[in-house]
Amino acid sequence: MKRCLLIPILIFTYSCYSQAQDLNARVKILAPKIQVSNKRIFTTLETAMKDFLNGRKWAADAIAPNERINCNFVLNITNWDGGSNFSCEMQVQSSRPVFNSSYTTTLLNINDRDVDFTYTEGQTIDYSDQNFQSNLSSVMAFYAYIIVGMDYDSFSRYSGSPYFAQAQTVVQNAQTAAYKGWKAFDSNLNRYWLSENLNNKLYNNLRSFIYDYHRNGLDMMADNAVKARKTISTILPQLTQVDRKRIGSYLPLAFFTAKDDEFVSIFSKAVGPEKAQAMNTLIQADPANGNKYETLK
Repeated sequence: MKRCLLIPILIFTYSCYSQAQDLNARVKILAPKIQVSNKRIFTTLETAMKDFLNGRKWAADAIAPNERINCNFVLNITNWDGGSNFSCEMQVQSSRPVFNSSYTTTLLNINDRDVDFTYTEGQTIDYSDQNFQSNLSSVMAFYAYIIVGMDYDSFSRYSGSPYFAQAQTVVQNAQTAAYKGWKAFDSNLNRYWLSENLNNKLYNNLRSFIYDYHRNGLDMMADNAVKARKTISTILPQLTQVDRKRIGSYLPLAFFTAKDDEFVSIFSKAVGPEKAQAMNTLIQADPANGNKYETLK
């Protein structure tokens, strides 16, 4: 597993194309509200987005074909003027395999409601790490860096930091753009705040938990499920402090959106006090999903 290793001195070559893909990105375009007979532009857009995500070098390390990071981008077009202007929502998901098993665990599951852009059929999607080129390319690059960073963090403590910093650069470059989602005052749940939280030391405890949960918990399940679950039980109380720094922050919300069902699945196999304690801890840490955790009764 490549990301278990310490990262060497990083030489970022993100803007360059490479035959060695880092992402195994699947892209799907949905347009249920668009009533037009010819939707060929949606097909070309889907192909262009897939080529953009899979054709670029996002990670500093050489990533083997079987280690590419699985992710899904579902673009739901809510409005199209029939020309080049699109208003959309984008669902972004990523996952990684659990050691010695066929199970994959979700790392990211976000619905971005502010994805507006211009695109003309056959257009090349340009991107630069140095400046803002287009909103579509910047949104995709932002999430590509977040996906890589989350993946790295789950294999080696805080090793996603360079990629979260790169995502923050994408945000900074977009500050002069007229599009929503990049600025602090647009919303408290947008790309600006996701990047801010991931680069803020206030949330290092959550990032540290993400590493311990995956490497010392999930990755040990195949060898000894009882021991691995007890390890997770031991660190679970750390989550009760995550959202106390800033109530309603984006990163904790995104984390629990990705993990709530998995927590229920893990502790449904526990017995007695371990199950009850896990339920109470999860309800305290993530009250918004309290009904899910109460099924552990």
